[in-house]
Amino acid sequence: MEHTIDALLSHPLGSLLGYFAVAILELVVFLSIFEMVTKYNCWEEIRKGNVAASMATGGKIFGICNVLRFSIQAEASIYETMKWSAIGFILLLIAYFMFEFLTPVFSIDKEIAADNRAVGLTAMLISVSLSYVIGASIL
Repeated sequence: MEHTIDALLSHPLGSLLGYFAVAILELVVFLSIFEMVTKYNCWEEIRKGNVAASMATGGKIFGICNVLRFSIQAEASIYETMKWSAIGFILLLIAYFMFEFLTPVFSIDKEIAADNRAVGLTAMLISVSLSYVIGASIL
């Protein structure tokens, strides 16, 4: 089975479809994990028009995809790409917890749920910025 997949991935179209499928799968899984650790429902808040939640979620989406981009550019196998992008996601998740922990004067999640756009923008920029640092560190 692995040899069949590797043969398909050796063709440019197969490679494109393979990486695209991995990106969608990882995005769904990683966003679901983020959804579980936040104290608000991201998609419900976005549906209600909460711009702060939209910015924070958009930053997470960008961060995940940016780490995946760097993982793909490392020119490793798709399996290595999946490994590095998962490690990158774990680091983004740690950064999320550190952001919450290092701001003890208020709760990040509560502020985002209350549509505090300054906090939402900061959360987005942290995710985006750290995704570049994480991505540049991928070998």
